[in-house]
Amino acid sequence: MSTPVTVAQLAAFLETIAPLDLQESYDNAGLLTGDPAMQVTGVLTALDMLEPVIDEAIAKGCNVVVAHHPIIFKGLKRLTGEHYVERVVIKAIRAGIALYAIHTNLDSVLTHGVSERIAHRLGLQELTILDPKPGTDAQRPIGLGVLGNLPNGLSLAAFLQHVKDTMACTVVRHTHWDDRLIQKVAVCGGSGSFLLPRALAAEADAFVTADYKYHEFFEADGRILIADIGHYESEQFTIKLLEELIRNKFSNFASHSTTVITNPVKYS
Repeated sequence: MSTPVTVAQLAAFLETIAPLDLQESYDNAGLLTGDPAMQVTGVLTALDMLEPVIDEAIAKGCNVVVAHHPIIFKGLKRLTGEHYVERVVIKAIRAGIALYAIHTNLDSVLTHGVSERIAHRLGLQELTILDPKPGTDAQRPIGLGVLGNLPNGLSLAAFLQHVKDTMACTVVRHTHWDDRLIQKVAVCGGSGSFLLPRALAAEADAFVTADYKYHEFFEADGRILIADIGHYESEQFTIKLLEELIRNKFSNFASHSTTVITNPVKYS
């Protein structure tokens, strides 16, 4: 008979991959609700902690939800159910479901990180961290974004179609690009516009990320192709990444990827 796994042991494993001290100062990664000593009966991985995800966890017999985005960013002053965040927390606590977030700490590692998964989807090779954290050891690469090379240069049209096909997105908001081939590519899951100077310094031909604002697109200035694929679209494959990591480590409970599409942005 297999030894039960506790929430604390699950958390400890996830933190070997993405230590909590790597998260950004504004973040709230880690165990948000639940008893660390509780035995894990099943895990549901997701991008967002929303009520339909909690309902799915209940239906599948999972008492832990591991998600990329934490549902609690700021301190909750009341739990009345008036706001969607309050309703999620209330439902999780009532159902005895632990909520664990693995956010910017997972963004900050190369191996099994969010941006590495994007790079793999795009078929990039020779991967390095785009923005290494100062003072970190090259043997344990830490930082945000990933830089890599396509096996062959692609035209603008071919590159955009490749991005759509591999990242399962229907729309790419992008800047002007001429007839130069695109081969060196920088990527960052989620809101990555702040990394544009690093992508430029690395002489990347393209930067694939999300959440670009109108005036920020001007910063490309013909020097780089900015390709905004959408926040959810850039991070959606993190769900399967987390499920694979947990399933490969623990065999004494079931791990599932959510079937709920939590993307709040619709395209018509």
